[in-house]
Amino acid sequence: MGTSSRNRLLLDIASAGDPESLRVARERVMKALEPELYSLPAVTEIVTLNELHDALIARALVLAEKEVARLGYGAPPVPYAYMLYGSGGRYEQTMHSDQDSGLVYGDTASEDDGEKNRRYFLLLADKVVQYLILLGYPPCDGNVITSNPEWCLSLAGWIRKIDHWIDDPDWENVRYLLIAADGRAVYGDKELADRLRDRFYHDMLDHPSIAQRMLDNTLRHKILVGVFGQLLTERYGEDTGSLDIKYGAYIPMVNAIRLLALQAGVRETSTLRRIEALRMAHLLSEEEAEEAEEAFVLFMRLRMLASVSEANGQWSGSGKVPAARLTKEMIAPLKKALRVGVKLQKKVQKELQRGFGGR
Repeated sequence: MGTSSRNRLLLDIASAGDPESLRVARERVMKALEPELYSLPAVTEIVTLNELHDALIARALVLAEKEVARLGYGAPPVPYAYMLYGSGGRYEQTMHSDQDSGLVYGDTASEDDGEKNRRYFLLLADKVVQYLILLGYPPCDGNVITSNPEWCLSLAGWIRKIDHWIDDPDWENVRYLLIAADGRAVYGDKELADRLRDRFYHDMLDHPSIAQRMLDNTLRHKILVGVFGQLLTERYGEDTGSLDIKYGAYIPMVNAIRLLALQAGVRETSTLRRIEALRMAHLLSEEEAEEAEEAFVLFMRLRMLASVSEANGQWSGSGKVPAARLTKEMIAPLKKALRVGVKLQKKVQKELQRGFGGR
């Protein structure tokens, strides 16, 4: 996409005065980007897509603030940051991503003020979630979403929650820690978000014993390539012959790179930026980093080819590439990329033996 087209779309988003106009702006984004993304896009197109997602979400927050003020609750009483997790936190959203989000707001000395702030931000969170649903972003199936009171907390509340997850690292709490590792502020007070992330990384590196539990969680999704190098496609049902590119390729690589990054204290959230940071830290060799980047870009491109469904005005992707779209030209590079994913999973296991937190 050219700079002028991108700027026009950003202007459409910024000038939307209500949720319905913002929905129209999102539809323009999808119409403009769809031909380029579905023809196996360059990384720059994926970057542009995520920049536009960020702009849409930020504008939804501006409109939500205005609506809450119109209802008589005023402006935000303390600074806050709206956080994205999942593919949004990693700058890896497709055309049809859902809402994975949280909110952190400033602390107050007064218990009464704290309760008022809690009510205000839950109202704001509910409003923006509803606006984003209108825009076509379905809520997270796992309820990792700002309107859930567990994901809309003061800074002190978030610190207590992170401490709890680390002190009681059962499967679910470890999953939440891995989700939190991908968090970034898309709107609001970035310094507040940075303070939360500082505490997260301090606690993670101060508790090396949690690494094994993270590894168990990280390796639960297997790469879909057989012992003889064959693709492990869907065998039954309406998806017969399709490849689950999301959970059989993309997510395993995201998980492996994330854990290597956490082990090294790398604070990037984007998988590609994590690969580069690991290369710079000599935790991935030049060859390993080049192979990982090439494989990951292919997985991202193939995610754009996954089946998409629309229901109640919301778009969602299956994560599965239909058999008809798996052309002969794709098979060889895909098999190579999947083998790279397997190598990375083995590397994570090996690195973990050296101890969480570095060398």
